[in-house]
Amino acid sequence: MSKQEKEPLLSAKNIKLLREPLGSSNPITVQVLGICSALAVTVKLKPAIVMALSVVVVLAVSNVVISLLRKSVPQRIRIIVQLVVIATMVILVDEFLRAFAFDISKQLSVFVGLIITNCIIMGRLEAFALANKPWESFLDGLGNAAGYGWILIVVAFFREFLGSGTIMDYPVMEKLGLPTIGYENNGMMILPPMALITVGIIIWVQRSKNRDLIENN
Repeated sequence: MSKQEKEPLLSAKNIKLLREPLGSSNPITVQVLGICSALAVTVKLKPAIVMALSVVVVLAVSNVVISLLRKSVPQRIRIIVQLVVIATMVILVDEFLRAFAFDISKQLSVFVGLIITNCIIMGRLEAFALANKPWESFLDGLGNAAGYGWILIVVAFFREFLGSGTIMDYPVMEKLGLPTIGYENNGMMILPPMALITVGIIIWVQRSKNRDLIENN
């Protein structure tokens, strides 16, 4: 065995980088970051999915770029460099959406641009990418973005389903015939406070199943 044998790409340590943000260190439900997105873009499922994918691309790529630059960027300007990298990725994603998914881009409005100020992204660049190699940084970015994304998708699913009676704009409730027996959509679900309440329920369920999260907080 060589002295510096390469670590497997998907070693237990690396898999942990992907797995933990999905649950025990989720950026929204545990670290309570990125809550604004959960309030703003989860009225419908489709924009929430696009927002989640956009954050995956921006965070994963930005983490890799900052990791590659970590030894050459002076400490005093590292925040500026991070913002430039994030802003560049956000602009590219925004232009892609305008070109290939214009309707969704209009629904997301300014919120794609606000990815630049998403504290999850800046936090991972500062806490992880500046101190780790590109592959590990990519996995960390992918894991945290996925952890953020699945919360958005779950919240959007329930808000659209219960609030509008649709899933991906497909009239599920109508097809089931529920309006004919007196069912009415819950208009409160499309109001911003219900996004916060839905996230709160997810947090409660998660912490009731994992008592360590309560003890650590």
